[in-house]
Amino acid sequence: MGVMENMQLNWRPDSSAPLWDAEDEGEAQGPFFADLELEHLRQVGPTCVPTTLAMIARATGANVGPEDFMPLINSQSPHSWSEALKPYGLQLAYCNFDLRRLEHYIDELVEMNDLFVLCFYSTDPPYDPEVEGGKLCTAHIVTLHEDRVIDTARGGGMAVVPASDYDRSERQTKRIFRVVPEGYQRSV
Repeated sequence: MGVMENMQLNWRPDSSAPLWDAEDEGEAQGPFFADLELEHLRQVGPTCVPTTLAMIARATGANVGPEDFMPLINSQSPHSWSEALKPYGLQLAYCNFDLRRLEHYIDELVEMNDLFVLCFYSTDPPYDPEVEGGKLCTAHIVTLHEDRVIDTARGGGMAVVPASDYDRSERQTKRIFRVVPEGYQRSV
């Protein structure tokens, strides 16, 4: 039996991965935006994506609102979100994740002490689309900055809460992004 055949017989898939793989040599390490000051913006209607992007861009000093992002993005295309953040010196990078509930990731994300966009399903996702156009179900995105969740759908005392107290962390994960500097090699 050759070395390659032996390796193939003994290789096993990994059961898990860290949310953010260790940096390659020469790659900038985070946290990238631990000191950024974010101010909650309240979304109007189903506008969590453009409202979240505007809130993040405003933290760089930009005078923008959700309406500035609406014509630039597709709410189901993270690549368009990342491209829309470029003028503000920011982009998004995918984190490793699976369909586990957010509560299983929160501690690891908080440890990184940085800026993340967390996407989750608002209801239990079906496996087959039942509606015309193929949409599975409604989803929502929130911002995790350091140890706080900022939810644009909420106001008052529920808008910004400690990550450990976020009451929707039982929802299944759709996507997790780390906000990175524009041009970062892992950006979407």
